[in-house]
Amino acid sequence: MARPNESAATSPRAESRLPAGTRIACVSSTYHSDLVDEMLASARETLAAAGLAEGGLVELRVPGAFELPIVARRLARRGDVNAVLAFGLVLKGETEHDRYISQAVADGLLRVGLETDTPVLFGLLTCPTLEHARARARRTADGGLDKGREVARAAVEVLNSLRATEEVTG
Repeated sequence: MARPNESAATSPRAESRLPAGTRIACVSSTYHSDLVDEMLASARETLAAAGLAEGGLVELRVPGAFELPIVARRLARRGDVNAVLAFGLVLKGETEHDRYISQAVADGLLRVGLETDTPVLFGLLTCPTLEHARARARRTADGGLDKGREVARAAVEVLNSLRATEEVTG
């Protein structure tokens, strides 16, 4: 049921579907591909359940997390892409390298979204260990966090919110 002052078009129930013709791009790192692939597979399933048509998903790969923003930018600039999902994994190492990479990717993806006015969703796991990453990446019955599903659901909600801003009359 919609809250007061909320139309059926903007109620949470209505927001779980994508409009016909939506096109979403995913860019994902091949580094730690076993976990990244699980996040991507979960995102695919979630987007399909939200109504994304077959052929509505563009998928590209990059070598590592640092390369995610440049490819996300190119995808976001395409006129036929409504949102970009970026997936990768950066593990804590013996140096502070992970912090520099994670921050650069976060800043880059944010900048891409703001510059292109296209939602760019952050699916980069930044974990201290591979065990922590597995718990966040995998879809499990025993409490895995399923980052792929989380990012895909966020994309659906953001796209619906943006569409609702176009319907608002001021």
